[in-house]
Amino acid sequence: MDLIILLLMLFLPALAQVLVTSNYSKYKNIENEKNLSGFEVARKILDEKGLKEIYIVETKGNLTDHYDPKRKVVRLSNSVYHGKTIASIAIAAHECGHAIQDKENYVYMRLRALIFPIVNIATSMSYFIIFLGLIFESLNLIWMGILCVGTGLIFQLVTLPVEIDASKRAKNEIQKLDLASETETLGVSKMLTAAASTYLAGVLTSALELVRLFLLFGNRDDN
Repeated sequence: MDLIILLLMLFLPALAQVLVTSNYSKYKNIENEKNLSGFEVARKILDEKGLKEIYIVETKGNLTDHYDPKRKVVRLSNSVYHGKTIASIAIAAHECGHAIQDKENYVYMRLRALIFPIVNIATSMSYFIIFLGLIFESLNLIWMGILCVGTGLIFQLVTLPVEIDASKRAKNEIQKLDLASETETLGVSKMLTAAASTYLAGVLTSALELVRLFLLFGNRDDN
């Protein structure tokens, strides 16, 4: 059983990454009919939503695109910022979805920001605590460590609706502003669905890790 769980923990993220990579590789080479760059798409969406104060800046790397809620900045990777492809439309619109969430105080986004510092500390200490529990033969310490691992799953569960909602907002804005044709919108949907699969894989992997730990330590007695 442990081997099956470990294999699934490796397989699920790998499968999600393959979906993202294959879709991105396809749509980054297909130019959009309106000849709009990722920057132009983002600017149109943000301006339409009354977010003219949000800056859009270029950042280095590949698929490093993100929204910075502290600085109120949408950061787009070089290829997305300048690219006039379907992939650029999808990614730029998705990051704008997060900016819109920020403006509207989307509850899951606020909750994620609130729990992030706690989760970051808990997960970084989790396996050290489990290790101490094994050294001192303390089941209480082991379960405390497993609880810390569980905070990672909670964070993943909160993150999933944030990402799905941002993609939904992205597709709505693209259609409302007529930024892509019907065929291109289908490509955008495939891109965003593939991206969401990585977060779903994260949830499943975290859940499997907890199951694995329960199976390993569930029958131990605290001495």
